[in-house]
Amino acid sequence: MAIDYVQIGQRLRAHRMGLNLSPEEAAERLGVSRAALYNYEKGASPVKVETLERMAVVLGVSLPSLLGVGTEYFSSAIAYFERLRQIETASERVLVYYEPVTFLITSQDYPASLRRMLTEGLPEELPGRAAALAEIDRLLGVLAERRALFAPPGPNVASIVGATQVRRLLRTGLIGSYNLSDADRDERRALAAREVELVAALMENEPVGVQIGVVDDTLPNQTFEICRLKDGGSLVAVSPFRLGELPNVRLGVASITGAPEAVALYERLAAQLWQRAAKGVTGAALLRRCIAEAQMDESKKMESY
Repeated sequence: MAIDYVQIGQRLRAHRMGLNLSPEEAAERLGVSRAALYNYEKGASPVKVETLERMAVVLGVSLPSLLGVGTEYFSSAIAYFERLRQIETASERVLVYYEPVTFLITSQDYPASLRRMLTEGLPEELPGRAAALAEIDRLLGVLAERRALFAPPGPNVASIVGATQVRRLLRTGLIGSYNLSDADRDERRALAAREVELVAALMENEPVGVQIGVVDDTLPNQTFEICRLKDGGSLVAVSPFRLGELPNVRLGVASITGAPEAVALYERLAAQLWQRAAKGVTGAALLRRCIAEAQMDESKKMESY
C-alpha cells in the first residue's frame, strides 16, 4: 500500500491541535526542525519509519491510525473537528446528522450562543478551568473555518434533523446549565426558536447546495456524517460531541473510518432516514408546528402559576 503523506500530515496537524501543541513544541518533542514539521504537515516530504513511530508516541495514537489503516480515533473535540474539516475540504458532498441540528446550518449568531453554553457548562471547581476556557475559543476557531468551507462553491450538504430533538431544544433552550434564572431560560428558549425558524426558512427557500430533511421520530443519540470524497471514496465519522443545548466537547471518543462495511451500513441508515424525512415546505411546516407547540406549552405553564 502506498503511503499518503498528505493524509499523514493532516492527521499529524489535527492531533497536534488537539493536544494544544504549538508547531515549535511539537517539533521539539519529535526531535525535528520547525521547517521539517511544516513539510510533514503539508505532506511535502516523505517521513522515515522511525519518525512516524515517534509521531505516534508523541501524539498518543497508534501507528496504524496515523497511517490511516483502519479507524481513526479522537478523544479531543478539537482534533476531531479539525480532521473533519480536512476531509470536508476534499469532499463533494456530505450528509450530516447532528442533533438537534448541525452547526453548518445555524445562524451567524450561533457561535456566540455556543460559546456561552460551553462556558456556563464548565463546573466552577473543574481542575484546569482556565485551560478549558481557552480550548473553547480554539474549538470555535476550528468550527468557523469548517463552516466557511460550505460557502459556494463548497461541498453540497444534506442535513437530517430529528423533530423529537427539536422539540426538546425548544423547551430546554440554548443552555449549558440548568442553573439559570427564569428570565435567562426564557431568553434561551427564544434563541432556540430563532434557530429553528432559520432552518425552516432554509427548507422553504432551498438554497443551492443545501438540503434538509426532518424526521418526525426519535433518532439515534450518536451522531454521524458521511463524506463523499472528490476522488470517489467515502468516509463515515461518528461522534459523541454535541454542539446543541447542554453541549459536550470534553468527554467522549469520536471515530472516522473508510471501512466499506461501516460506510455501507451508515449509508443504508441515512437512506432510510432521508426517505422518511419531510422536506421543503412540508418540513418547514413541521418545524413551525414544533415551535408553536412549545410556545403553547410555555403559555399554559405560565397560566397555571
